[in-house]
This record gives sequence, C-alpha cells and structure tokens, in this order.
Amino acid sequence: MAGTLSHDDVDRLLANPSAKSRAATAAKVAAGFDRGELSASERRLAEDILRSLARDAEVSVREALAAHLKGNPDLPRDVAQRLAADVDSVALPLLQFSDVLAEQDLVAIVLEGRRNRQLAIAGRAHVPESVSDALIDNGDETVVARLIDNEGAIIAEPAYERALSIHGRAGSVGDSLARRSDLPASVAARMIAAVAEQLQDYLIRRASLSPDAATDLILQARERALVDLVGTRTIGDEAELERLVDQLSRAGRLSPWLVLRTLCFGDLTFFEASLARLARVSLANARILIHDEGQLGLTSICRRAGLPERLLPAFRTALLVRLETDYDGSGNDRRRFVERMLERLLTVGEDAATLEPADREFLARKLTQMAA
Repeated sequence: MAGTLSHDDVDRLLANPSAKSRAATAAKVAAGFDRGELSASERRLAEDILRSLARDAEVSVREALAAHLKGNPDLPRDVAQRLAADVDSVALPLLQFSDVLAEQDLVAIVLEGRRNRQLAIAGRAHVPESVSDALIDNGDETVVARLIDNEGAIIAEPAYERALSIHGRAGSVGDSLARRSDLPASVAARMIAAVAEQLQDYLIRRASLSPDAATDLILQARERALVDLVGTRTIGDEAELERLVDQLSRAGRLSPWLVLRTLCFGDLTFFEASLARLARVSLANARILIHDEGQLGLTSICRRAGLPERLLPAFRTALLVRLETDYDGSGNDRRRFVERMLERLLTVGEDAATLEPADREFLARKLTQMAA
C-alpha cells in the first residue's frame, strides 16, 4: 500500500541510525497513519512506532512527527500529550491544531504559564470555555487579545468582565473587545464608561478645557454611545438584557432621559427592562403594566419607577409611536424614525400635563444630535 508503513521501512529505521533517516521514516509513518489506510495490524504497529519516535532523542524526528500528525483525529492521546509537552517546535503545532488533546490537557498547559504555548492554544479553531477562562486568568495582554480576536473561542460573560478588569487599559485587549461580535452589552457599557473617563482626563490636561466643560462634553458622548449600544446590540436572551440594565442602574446611568431617548429610538425591550428594574418588579409584570390598553398600567409603573411626573406624557406618546411605527429598513432609516417621533412628541396637546418648554427643547436637541 503506497505511502503506508512497510516492513522495509521498519528494517530501515532499525538499521540506519542517522537522524535524517529516522526523520524521513517518521514522516512516512505519520503520512500513512494520517490517510487512515492501515489494516488493524498495521495500525497497531504504526502506533507502537509513533510512540517510539515521539521519544526519539533528535528534535528533527519529533518535529517531522508533529508536523504530519497535528491534524489527525486518530492520533493516540498519549502520543499527542507527549508531543504537546515537548520543545516549542514540536509542541506548538499540536497545541494549535490537534483535537486529540482534551480540555484538561490544554488547561494544564496554560497553567504552566509559557507564553508561546498559551498563544498557540488561544489561536485554536475551537477554544472551550474552561480553556478561555484559564487563558484570561493566566495569560498576558497579547495572549488575551489573541483569544478575544478568535471567534472560535467560547468566552463567558464573567470572563469578559475579568479580561476588561485585568487588561482593560491595554490597547490591544481593548481593541479586541471592541471588535468582538458577541461581546455582552454589559461589558460594552463598562468599556464606554472607562473610555469616557480616560478621555475626560485628556481633555482637561491637554485640551485646556475646564473640568465642567470636559465633563459636559463627555457626558453627551457617553450617553450617545449608550443609546447607540442599546439600539444596535445583539442580546442573546432576556437575562443578558437585564444584566445590562442592572449594571447601568448600579452605576447611576439608568436615568429617565436615557430611558426616554432609547424608547424614542425605538428600543422597546430596553424600555421594558428598565422600568422593571427601576420599579423593582418582574419583567413579565412590567410588560403587562406597560401594555395595558388604558393609561393606568403605564402611569402606575412609571411612578413606581420614580420617573418625573412631567415626563409621563412623553413616555406615553413615545410608546404609542413605537407600537404604531417601526424602522422600514431603508437608507437614513434611523433619522426618519426619529423625525416621526419628534413630530408627535412636540405636537402633543397644550394642557398642563404636557412636556414643559425647556424639556421639549432639551429632548428635541438630544434626539436630533443622536440621529445625526
């Protein structure tokens, strides 16, 4: 059978002691093993020779073995483990490509703290959650950035939080987090706050702005970023949405104006979760109250949530517009939606319960800025 192990190969391996000969034989053994064309007896013989070659004193022999077997799913696990514990030139191909290595094998190697090996594991096509946890807790910023850039890595929300806490000030990690397609919204909100604080310090120190002016500018930018985050996020489930709302609330950023502006941009689910959090009722109960056909339910939960009485007409109108209208999917969609929302908000009745002129002006200005 062409390319597979033969008795001549075995005899040559035993007779010729040179490293070059052994490396060539290792490559042939590995190539034949990789094609899966061996009979049962040939496979047993091949596995025995692989084990022998994996202990060969010459690095070139073990390198040839690793290069040819790194992607073989039938490689005996004990051989994969031995090669993965070898010198870098032998180990790294196995660490990055071999599916034979188990999660516990990879975690153990990560815990050894050898950077090159951590980098190889961080770049695997599939990185299990437990391995990602170990890399974030034990790797440096380069390792963590490579892991986060790897869309094949499964990273739990608490691990993202730790990555941000440990390495958040490292530009490479921050950039990787910003690019991550499934970054939890709560982590993105923390990043917005951290960047805003750094930018505020810069504006005060380098741009000759007063602390008050810098603070006002940063608050505007941060709130717009939060509205954008809420409006464009991909929330995997209600639990993640509630975590985001809870985080904003604990940080003191779940303001009535933020809740109103996100609703004005059409985000109904964030509005529901926000009122549930502020009123301290379940999300299911909040939805029943919000969508009550009369005004009693919405008014009651808004008051319980501590929303200013003068803003209740705006919340009612914005909710009504949102339920009647949605984005149409064409160009400048967001701007047209906000224009429709503004038209209704600014032309509600003139009785005492409507928006005060200052509030109308403030809301119109903010929505116009954010829709730009």
